[in-house]
Amino acid sequence: MNNNLIYDTIISSVTQGENIADTIVGDAWSLVETDRGKVGIAMTTAGSTRSPMFSEGFTGMNIQEAARALMSWNFAEASLALAAINACLNTEARMKELNCQEPYDNYCTRGLDLAGKKLGLVGHLKMPEEVRNAAAECHILELHPQPGDYPASACEWILPECDIVLITGSSLINKTLPRLLALCRNAYTILTGPTVPLCPALLDLGIDRLAGLVINDPEGMKKRQASGVSGPPYDCGQTFLIMR
Repeated sequence: MNNNLIYDTIISSVTQGENIADTIVGDAWSLVETDRGKVGIAMTTAGSTRSPMFSEGFTGMNIQEAARALMSWNFAEASLALAAINACLNTEARMKELNCQEPYDNYCTRGLDLAGKKLGLVGHLKMPEEVRNAAAECHILELHPQPGDYPASACEWILPECDIVLITGSSLINKTLPRLLALCRNAYTILTGPTVPLCPALLDLGIDRLAGLVINDPEGMKKRQASGVSGPPYDCGQTFLIMR
């Protein structure tokens, strides 16, 4: 599959009509607010060795134009671009239209039978211990591994052997998602986390589930950013689950 196809699909899903009013970059999350008061977030991903596509920043820019920076190799800029995309796509109206609101508990693995399965987690992903423990094996693969984790390079060996793989949405920002999906071609794949765009067309590109977050408390999320809270922002939104 053409690596650009995933990115072209997301970018082309963004409609014209809203401009970016403000951006707030935190250690954990990047936030974009539109001139209509919508808020989108994405994980702040380190990596600014390359010059940004838009050196003047995003404030005042149309979201459709800013969305192009999802392709940027300046990951700080790409983080904000995906936050802008999510401000457009991850809305309560679209969640209602797609009928994909899902309670937080088990929102990414609802209905999946993990018994006897080999589970791969790309990133440290929030999920109930009883769900994780239901799998016969669970392997965590991380760019910044903690004790017991596998380093990211182990993906080449481990993922082709997995039955089910959950992949962090930040893999869109650091451009590892196309390769990860290629390694998971025989697995059931779930793109998950607050960074995931509500873009159903991705389900035609090797992803079986999208499990993400719609920010429905914009003011609360902005206050959270300003206070420097770094944990998952599920208290400021509603989780969604959309399946192929």
